[in-house]
Amino acid sequence: MKFRTGLLAASLLVSLSGIALAQRGPVYDPAQLPEIKGKVAQYLLTPRGDVDGLLLVDGTEVHVAPYLSTQLAFSVKPGDAVTIHGLRAKALPMVMAASVTNDASGATLAGGPRALMAPIEATGTVKAQLHTPRGDVDGVLLTDGTTVRLPPPEATRLAAELAVGKTLYVRGPGSEGTLGKVVAAQTLGPDKEHTQTLAGPHPGTAGWMREHHPMMGPEGHGMGPGMGPHMGGQGMGGPGMGGHDMGGPGMMPPAASK
Repeated sequence: MKFRTGLLAASLLVSLSGIALAQRGPVYDPAQLPEIKGKVAQYLLTPRGDVDGLLLVDGTEVHVAPYLSTQLAFSVKPGDAVTIHGLRAKALPMVMAASVTNDASGATLAGGPRALMAPIEATGTVKAQLHTPRGDVDGVLLTDGTTVRLPPPEATRLAAELAVGKTLYVRGPGSEGTLGKVVAAQTLGPDKEHTQTLAGPHPGTAGWMREHHPMMGPEGHGMGPGMGPHMGGQGMGGPGMGGHDMGGPGMMPPAASK
């Protein structure tokens, strides 16, 4: 019980670095937390195959937020020397990381539970249109590589604005990191002085997820209603399964699942 309480407290503290991701400059400094240095032996994986941590050569387990899985795999490889700032477990060789830095490249990932996206802007020329699995236009790619997403009905209404070769200004919640820049458009126009507000649902919301992904279940989180309410979280059904693996509080106990 004490160990679980400690991890919950650690999650709260580590989330401070996640908040920093939503700002133009860091608000909280992960470097204030204890520093751990080591060499990566291998990735630690969730049952779905996502990277949710690292195992160091000395046996230390390093836990990171699952939404950083892809960025972690791009930034840190087995054999790399890393510097980690985070909270050490009291009785186990384990760290809940607030930041992971590749010592050779200097690349740093910081984040606890998923941070709220901050409003950002983008301006550029439309290079290509992007589509949902159903074939509806739901965004564009700018020539600088920025991805812009918006609700398919709004993309249809604003088809002329989104034509290839058009100059576009957008503003909305988004992120910019190792894998690129993405903006979930809330306002859009040919320039900053001539914009209009888009109708929802906006990218990232449950309503948009249901429209965008035909295999989504009624909660907008998973792979269709057949998976039921006990396998939610980030990927496999309703709202039940939380966290970053398959052991969240919504899972049915073994006896009840028979």
